[in-house]
Amino acid sequence: MEEALQRQPPGASVPKSVVVAGRTDAGVHATGQVVHVDVVPLTSPSGRIPVSPEGIPDLARMTGRWNRLLPGDVRVLGARIAPEGFDARFSAIRRHYRYRVSDAPWGVDPLRRHDTLAWNRPLSTDAMNAAAAQLLGLNDFAAYCKQRDTGTTIRELQRLVWTRVDEHLLEVEVSADAFCHSMVRSLVGVLLLVGDGRRTDAWPAKVLESGIRDSAVAPAHGLTLLGVDYPPDAELAARADQTRNLRTAP
Repeated sequence: MEEALQRQPPGASVPKSVVVAGRTDAGVHATGQVVHVDVVPLTSPSGRIPVSPEGIPDLARMTGRWNRLLPGDVRVLGARIAPEGFDARFSAIRRHYRYRVSDAPWGVDPLRRHDTLAWNRPLSTDAMNAAAAQLLGLNDFAAYCKQRDTGTTIRELQRLVWTRVDEHLLEVEVSADAFCHSMVRSLVGVLLLVGDGRRTDAWPAKVLESGIRDSAVAPAHGLTLLGVDYPPDAELAARADQTRNLRTAP
């Protein structure tokens, strides 16, 4: 993305930074990623950015140009001038993920092998949902995060629900105000051990309380970032300031 943005025609703005709403692990997919770019204007007698009749940047044409430069697995679906105070990462109030698992004895449908995890044991959605309900709310998720030297592991987990889509395909929908590194994959990995009967539905809550990270982390390829929610434009800057403040668990 940064490379495509840098390859602008003469007279185009040059990105100063590229900020994403959700920093996904390698191998994780995204259908609803949000990016913001701070730019500095350049002037050039030999070219210019496409503009609309109103004299503002023609972002529809720029989107087409970016998509011609991007690799086949990345596409810009839309662009607009960001409101004052907008930050793709810190202005967000909620992020939504989905993880797909197949518990078919023969593995995964070949057409879904790149976005679905094969689990060779039957899974109980009732058991996983009973365990998941105990993890909701504002908590310190240090036990479910890859530790870093800076930042907080306190997050508000708002939704964690498993459904069986068909005979062998399961999906879990996960929403929170923010996620720390590997948090969704760690939650999924622990709940899968409950679902196949190797752990009780009380165990994930005990892991949370311990603060000690467990080694059960689901592979990256089953995870997809679905979307990001933001407050009204007038509240974007205040939300960014609030998010940057260090939180404490109740």
